[in-house]
Amino acid sequence: MEIKIVQTTSPKKKPDYSNLGFGNYFTDHMFLMNYTEGRGWHDARIVPYAPLEIDPAAMVLHYAQEIFEGLKAYHTADGRTLLFRPWDNYERLNISAERLCIPPIDVELAVTATKKLVELDKSWIPTAPGTSLYIRPFIFATDPHVGVHASHTYLFVIILSPVSAYYASGLNPVSIMIENHDVRAVRGGMGYTKTGGNYAASLRAGERAAKEGFSQVLWLDGVERRYIEEVGAMNVFFKINGKVVTPSLDSGSILSGITRRSCIALLKDWGVEVEERLLPVDELIEAASNGSLEEAWGSGTAAVISPIGLLAYDGERYTINKGEIGPLSQRLYDQLTGIQWGREPDKFGWVTEV
Repeated sequence: MEIKIVQTTSPKKKPDYSNLGFGNYFTDHMFLMNYTEGRGWHDARIVPYAPLEIDPAAMVLHYAQEIFEGLKAYHTADGRTLLFRPWDNYERLNISAERLCIPPIDVELAVTATKKLVELDKSWIPTAPGTSLYIRPFIFATDPHVGVHASHTYLFVIILSPVSAYYASGLNPVSIMIENHDVRAVRGGMGYTKTGGNYAASLRAGERAAKEGFSQVLWLDGVERRYIEEVGAMNVFFKINGKVVTPSLDSGSILSGITRRSCIALLKDWGVEVEERLLPVDELIEAASNGSLEEAWGSGTAAVISPIGLLAYDGERYTINKGEIGPLSQRLYDQLTGIQWGREPDKFGWVTEV
């Protein structure tokens, strides 16, 4: 499919790249593509960034039929622009699409569109250490209809945002509260998809945690409330007695993170034993109490690796590794960002040049 390009005649003023934050600024252009039942996906185009016009009865506003992804573009020291595992992101978008009755997109077309958009707005890619261009693809239902069924029309959008670290603290360890009241997802639900409803379900607990000084919530399973699942915006790993343990994806209530997959591949390549299994919260708290919990970290596109320095559960607080980043967490961060920014060889074939 041809991708038509209309360039802006009024480029925006670039932000202060030394004070970007995360998700605050957006580039000059965006990608759009429509879906109409009986016709399929059509009218792929890159146009000037602008507000979207939708009907007040658009089904996404009433029934939350929408999905999204997140990936990044990186500026290398030798002037190249790299994407990290974009095919995996769009394949996962289609997994989400199937669950929410949204028509799948062509993965190769989506990657091509992403590359064209990034190339057009490459002057927006920040170059300071730790910065990147965040890429947000999303699809939502556009039928102007009030009635519970799948939409017949959709809009696929990609927008870009220059960002710095997801957490203001950067790579400093964060404090996490284990949530034992609200639940985010259940077996048979949509926890394995990237859809806004999952994040909306996490807001109340997240607000409570923030008021108590915590960065994120660590979720337990929604049935027994016994097993560790994931942090609000990240998958989670624990190094216990020399082994790395991460919750298994078998329940269908945990997102299959691209960074999670990358961490597991690197760890196994280094000869580190990794267990993907059910992890009871009681086992984790016992390990935190007796000192066998050596390291803990979250993984995700936004933060890459976020070390966990403190866990709170049932009114008790447990410091991990003296509240400092551990050597394995640091190694993972260094290796992943080294590959993403082109400083380290990519033996896995994860990066592609724009």
